[in-house]
Amino acid sequence: MAMHYPRRVSKRKRARQFGFRARMKTRLGRKMINRKRRMKRRLTPS
Repeated sequence: MAMHYPRRVSKRKRARQFGFRARMKTRLGRKMINRKRRMKRRLTPS
């Protein structure tokens, strides 16, 4: 029986949807980034 791995999204698609530039496009995304900066959270996973 073959294993099926769910959510095999390409890195480019994921970055375009959830990445830093995508967040900066919307008002709420910028709000979220500023909130994470206040919490001293890293914005992008390394």
